[in-house]
Amino acid sequence: MKKLINLAKSNIVFILAAIIVFSVVLWGMLSAESMTVMTTSLMDQISENLGWFYVLSTALFVGFCFYLGFGPYRHMKLGRKDEKPEYSYFTWIGMLFAAGMGVGLVFWGIGEPLSHFANPPGDIEEGTQEAAESGLLWSIFHWGFHPWAIYAVVALGLAFAKYRKNLPGLISSSFYPLIGENIHKWPGKMVDIIAIVATTVGIATSFGLSTLQFGSGLTEIFGLPNNAVVQMAIIVVVTIIFLLSVVSGLNKGMKYLSVSNLGLGAILLLTIIIIGPTVFIFEHFSKTLGNYTSSFINLSFNTTPYSGNEWMGEWTLFYWAWIISWSPFVGTFIARVSKGRTLGEFILGVLFVPTLVTALWFVAFGGTGLHMEMNENANFASDIYETPEVGLFLVLEQLPGGFILNLASLVLIGIFFITSANSATYVLGVFSSSGDLNPKNTVLVVWGLLISSIASVLLLSGGLDGMQAISTITALPFSIIMILMMLAIVRSLKKEGKDKDKVKKEEDW
Repeated sequence: MKKLINLAKSNIVFILAAIIVFSVVLWGMLSAESMTVMTTSLMDQISENLGWFYVLSTALFVGFCFYLGFGPYRHMKLGRKDEKPEYSYFTWIGMLFAAGMGVGLVFWGIGEPLSHFANPPGDIEEGTQEAAESGLLWSIFHWGFHPWAIYAVVALGLAFAKYRKNLPGLISSSFYPLIGENIHKWPGKMVDIIAIVATTVGIATSFGLSTLQFGSGLTEIFGLPNNAVVQMAIIVVVTIIFLLSVVSGLNKGMKYLSVSNLGLGAILLLTIIIIGPTVFIFEHFSKTLGNYTSSFINLSFNTTPYSGNEWMGEWTLFYWAWIISWSPFVGTFIARVSKGRTLGEFILGVLFVPTLVTALWFVAFGGTGLHMEMNENANFASDIYETPEVGLFLVLEQLPGGFILNLASLVLIGIFFITSANSATYVLGVFSSSGDLNPKNTVLVVWGLLISSIASVLLLSGGLDGMQAISTITALPFSIIMILMMLAIVRSLKKEGKDKDKVKKEEDW
């Protein structure tokens, strides 16, 4: 009996987090309608009453990253002063991009700009040039600096703890400058439990989005129905594949698969630019970057005090919440591959380069769709607004070689789907095993099954709306943790840089 009690104590984070997540799964299975009604209602309340908090918090994360990247601590390394980066610059950038945006860009690259074109914010008239320009601007805003700043804050907190203090790779470790040894006690364990629950929901949301889009691809290419049966079959097959890879140690193969997928994405992007409306794409790229730069401050602090938060809740607030809930996973990966980089290099690589590539992706794919809608009478914007997962396939089938492009896109989605689930399961295993880099297979299998189960429940109970609701709710406590994480990073920097001369050059640290 005593042995069982000790075993439970040593695995308390795993046990409690798994119970919470399983309770959500059980709720959705036993009373899907009740879950949908309650989570949607709670999301509406959060959007109406705390939307400003998400907006200000995310703007604060961006400002904090700019300060670290260009301020007095920019020469400080994530690691020892003589530490060299593990990966070349281009490999590092590629890995960052694949981890942070892969699934989302494929899903929303056409879906979001066309949705805003059909249903623009504010007083903009739908179907106009202003709606098209606004759609691309908002898309790049939602996928530019702000999400990458969220990832960067978590990554920096973990990197400082792991590489400068040699602490376990846990979210709680980043709080050492604030609570000291209490990171190993209940305060730290509570932080890790919140991080695990938020991460599981964020990953499950991405899992669900990929399922919706993969099902749409099967419909467009092979004529299969995109119904609940097909979606559940997709989830079962993907779950079997990524669990087999996790427990059999095929992680090196997954790494090469991820790199190959990045290459496939680049080829698809270049193909769209070449065979699509090339001049229109490059002109819009320049124009949209200018709009993004000039509107950046205004958009960053934009709220709707004189009207409802419905549009903001469906888009901006959902994005910030989803990315916050997804950030422990992506932040862990970024911290892992960024060892040896200075803060200046880190911010340039994590914020600026991905934002430029993201802008080009949205303008290429979304701009091609808008060009078809406005100049070729494609008339699919309203359909894409209703079912954004179908947007990629509707647009690509209009281009020369549409069948091959759609098939390549389906492969792209499938590989992102499997590799993201594989990596996320591993990260959750580490988080719930006291930072052990070799978590037990039983732990990995439990998290893999729970991720798949939540995705299934969300799809069956509320589809995209259900995923938006649950992400918005679970991200709220972790956003508070992130604000405290920034304070911990600042305290750590100040402690190590008391002498002003020490922050001028890394060799003085």
